Amino acid sequence: MPNDRILNPCDLAGRGVLITRPAAQAEGLCRLVEAAGGRAVRFPAVAIEPVVDREPARKLLAQDWDLILFVSRNAVEHALPLFPNRRLPAEFQLGVIGAATAQALILAGRAPDLMPAGRFDSESLLALPELEDLDGRRVLIVRGVGGRGLLGDTLVERGAQLAYAEVYRRALPVTDVASLLTRWRRDVQLTTATSGEVLDNLLTLIGRNGRDLLLDTPLVVVSGRTEKAAMRLGFGRVELADGASDAAVLAALCRLVGPFHRA
Repeated sequence: MPNDRILNPCDLAGRGVLITRPAAQAEGLCRLVEAAGGRAVRFPAVAIEPVVDREPARKLLAQDWDLILFVSRNAVEHALPLFPNRRLPAEFQLGVIGAATAQALILAGRAPDLMPAGRFDSESLLALPELEDLDGRRVLIVRGVGGRGLLGDTLVERGAQLAYAEVYRRALPVTDVASLLTRWRRDVQLTTATSGEVLDNLLTLIGRNGRDLLLDTPLVVVSGRTEKAAMRLGFGRVELADGASDAAVLAALCRLVGPFHRA
């Protein structure tokens, strides 16, 4: 059946896949892995929490902007309660980096005005012609605490009057690492890291005792930056997915296990 071929691009043949997305965002990938014959090993490597003081972001979100850019689904979900009347503004342009963020906007009541095609990252968003000349335009980036500076720095270079509304923070989760390590060779044959921070946290959580086990396990990443970081760290095999979507990550997992065996 066509739908089965889409959902099952290969047979993972019982292999265990370490799913490191935040717990609230992991189930879609877990379902795809299990539909493809794999075993989803849930191990969130980052926890997403609201910022302690939300008033600075609330004040920014109540102002007038020419363009509001959301860098992630978390940015949409944590910003929505802070907008006046808990509603997305109808009068400003809204932009997103990726498909999951676009879907979060749609569920919140508005489709994005700007979204890159192809790879979903800051570089692709910055390549849009609408962002080439921002002289005097007021732009708000909605993101987590800290975050990559490329997008904002480039927009300022192009003339934008820029501000950041930081609406969530990333934290290291509390998890049972010892139990995972005792069963690693039996349960984990593939792993994933959907951001550089997830990769850093994964190494921290696994610790010295599990480092060799982790580096010997084939890894899927979703950005060139994370791929390079993983290679520097010593991972034996790293596969770059074609994007950050669950389907793209599954396709990369399939490439790791060899030729596709169509369902």
